[in-house]
Amino acid sequence: MENLWLAMLLIYGGTAVASYFLGCFNGAVIVSKYILRDDIRNHGSGNAGLTNFHRTFGGGLTFVVILCDVLKAVIAVLLTSTVFGGAVTAKYWAGLFCLLGHMFPCMFHFKGGKGILSGGTIALMIDWRIALVVWGGFLILTVLTRYVSLGSLWAGASFPFVSWYCYPDIRVVVLAFLLGGLVVWQHRGNAERLLHGTERKLTFHKKKQEGGS
Repeated sequence: MENLWLAMLLIYGGTAVASYFLGCFNGAVIVSKYILRDDIRNHGSGNAGLTNFHRTFGGGLTFVVILCDVLKAVIAVLLTSTVFGGAVTAKYWAGLFCLLGHMFPCMFHFKGGKGILSGGTIALMIDWRIALVVWGGFLILTVLTRYVSLGSLWAGASFPFVSWYCYPDIRVVVLAFLLGGLVVWQHRGNAERLLHGTERKLTFHKKKQEGGS
């Protein structure tokens, strides 16, 4: 029995650590800091996420950031799901730690992104029905209002409830509320600015840089 518990601890711990470090592979930080030599966290909102990267730098490298944040979530969920034989709980487990790595990367002073792109990818990897609600609401709100943060808050808030509907399992529900709660928490500043009418809207123009990078 002790050996079984030890084996389970190693498996859960190992997949959590692997998912976390995959999440730490932050596309916005890596591209801006090591390719552009101009850390994204020194610009705009200071957030190492896709929206701030696009607003600051724009260009084709935005797609590199997207690719990085999508792939790391896909690998984390697939790896952990394979280890646990495809169990849906394992996907939530991997998603939680991947998102923690994205938001609080240890190699980048725990200052990362807000988790929307990676979180949306995790939702898609878990269940298309969950992704439909999360992404559908995000896109509709963002297109209608041009507030990415409003769509993001919808994504984080709706994720645990649609997960609860699709998988009424206490383990899934707890993990889903942790995942969704992280996204909402990371957007608390945006929520305050939305309430005060000071939140910036999405634009498709690259911000002009003064001087060199």
